[in-house]
Amino acid sequence: MTPERVLAAIDGTWPPARIFDDGPWTLRDGQGGGQRVSAATLRDGTRRPVREVPSRRPFTADELATAETAMQAMGQPPLFMIRPGEEDLDAQLDARGYVVHDPVRAWVCPPAQLCDKPLPRITVFDIWEPLAIMREIWAEGGIGPGRIAVMERAKGPKTALFGRLNQRPAGVAYVAIHDGVAMLHALEIVPEQRRQGLADWMMRGAAFWARDHGADTLAVLCTRANTAANSLYASLSMTPVTDYHYRRKPEGAPS
Repeated sequence: MTPERVLAAIDGTWPPARIFDDGPWTLRDGQGGGQRVSAATLRDGTRRPVREVPSRRPFTADELATAETAMQAMGQPPLFMIRPGEEDLDAQLDARGYVVHDPVRAWVCPPAQLCDKPLPRITVFDIWEPLAIMREIWAEGGIGPGRIAVMERAKGPKTALFGRLNQRPAGVAYVAIHDGVAMLHALEIVPEQRRQGLADWMMRGAAFWARDHGADTLAVLCTRANTAANSLYASLSMTPVTDYHYRRKPEGAPS
C-alpha cells in the first residue's frame, strides 16, 4: 500500500464541497466540514522527491499569498496540509509564522486481517442513511451538519456503522471506498460506553463491510495526540503507512 493511494482516498471518501486547482495549489471549499476538506495542498507533481536538491522551490511567495487570499475569499482561514516530500513548503510557511497543527498518522491493513472473528450479535450494523440517533451521537461528539454533509456528498460505496453495547446505542462511524481503499472516518463512542471494547468491534465491522464491497485496504486517520486511538490501531496490527500535518497561522498574526 502506497502513501499516495491513502492520501488520494481522503478526498475520495471525505470530499469537499468544491475542489479546484489554482497555480501550484489544489484548493478546497470545506463549507464547515473540517480541516480535511478545507486545507490547501500542493498539486500532484509539484512536490520534490526526498533526494532532490533542497533549494528547489516549485512555488513563489506571491503564489503562497494567492492561496491565502483564495482561502480567505471562501470564508476559511489559511490552512495548508503538509505531506511527505513537502519540506520546502513546510519551511516557507514556518518562516511566514504558520504553526504546526494536528500531526496525523494513517494506519492501514487488509480487511481480511480484522475478519478473523465473527461480530457478536446485535453489536455493529451498517446502515445508510444514518438514523436520527446516530446523528445525535455524532452531534454530541462535535460532528455536526457540516461533516454530515461531507458524508452525504461522497460518490462511491459508503455506509454508516451503528454500534450497540449493554442494550443501548453506543457508537457510530462512517466508511467509504475510493480506488479500493475503504477509509473510516468520524468514529465516535458514547462516553459512558468507552473502554469496553466497542471501538475494536466497530473497526472489525468496517473491515467486514470493506471486504464485502471489494476493498483491498482498510485505512483510518488519527491525530498523533490521540494516544488511545493509536494504541487501538496498533493492537489490531494495523500498519502506519504515512504521516502529514497542517500549518495554520495564529489568529491576529501578520500576513
